[in-house]
Amino acid sequence: MTDTLVANEDIRQRIRTIPDFPKPGIMFRDITTLLLDAEGLRLTIDRMAGQVAGPIDLVAGVEARGFLFGAALAVKLGTGVLLIRKDGKLPGATIAEDYALEYGTDRIAIHADACAPGARVLLVDDLIATGGTARAAVRLLRKAGAEVVQASFVVDLPELGGAEALRDEGIAVTSLVAFEGH
Repeated sequence: MTDTLVANEDIRQRIRTIPDFPKPGIMFRDITTLLLDAEGLRLTIDRMAGQVAGPIDLVAGVEARGFLFGAALAVKLGTGVLLIRKDGKLPGATIAEDYALEYGTDRIAIHADACAPGARVLLVDDLIATGGTARAAVRLLRKAGAEVVQASFVVDLPELGGAEALRDEGIAVTSLVAFEGH
């Protein structure tokens, strides 16, 4: 366990584990218990902000829990927040990106004018597992002309390889806690 993850044991203890949800064999990491705890939420945002390396122009939050952490981080970092939504949820002109799910595909979108070319973006979500959504978000932001300089997560499930896949794409990845298994 890295020093960062050991230092965040207080955050880890505020995340509830629900066995066999949504199906047998899955250990669901429920961050709603962390969100209900004002001190835990403040510590989470402060520590995520402390892991940001270099200047950031925008924080991009992935629907839906990424909106919560992304908005709070944007306020803390003095930036705007860019919403990455499921396709069809944004009015006006959008650009979108498809990605594979276990059974089928999904699509995420941003407003076509959401960021200026060359904007330095921090991608934020609550959890990184296989990395499918996060990798699609990186492709989408790059399609818009952004430079995704870092991705930040509260929880990493390292055995599923998502953080490593982002690193393979040249993205610096940070998380506060890691859990074994799925």
